[in-house]
Amino acid sequence: MTPPQRQRRSPGQGNPAPAPASGTAKEGENRNPERLFVIGGEGAGDRADIDLVTLIVARTEPPVSATPEEAALLRLCVAPLSAAELSAYLSLPFSVVTVLLTDLLARDLVQARAPIVRKTVADRNLLEAVMHGLQEL
Repeated sequence: MTPPQRQRRSPGQGNPAPAPASGTAKEGENRNPERLFVIGGEGAGDRADIDLVTLIVARTEPPVSATPEEAALLRLCVAPLSAAELSAYLSLPFSVVTVLLTDLLARDLVQARAPIVRKTVADRNLLEAVMHGLQEL
């Protein structure tokens, strides 16, 4: 039997912080890359052209054959959400979410929409009409 190891402290250091439990890890530490491979599959095929602001909308309810991650993604996409939001809500890297979305797009379970681009400069006639309307008040 081996004796327990003592931790050395310098004078005035106080009590040492307790070691974190093996099951708890800070965000980004000790993630299992094998789990991400299982979620994303091989990913050998081409990926859909999805960027961070692409809006995703579910077309149907999650089928019985869907994986838990796909089902969660489909439940989240009842209203349009960006791919970045999906990545954050599912706590998955964006690359894994794009693999999942590519598979769902191929099976026609989701629809990808380009984001609405707003004009950078407002219409001058509209601004003048608003200004004249406010002056008349």
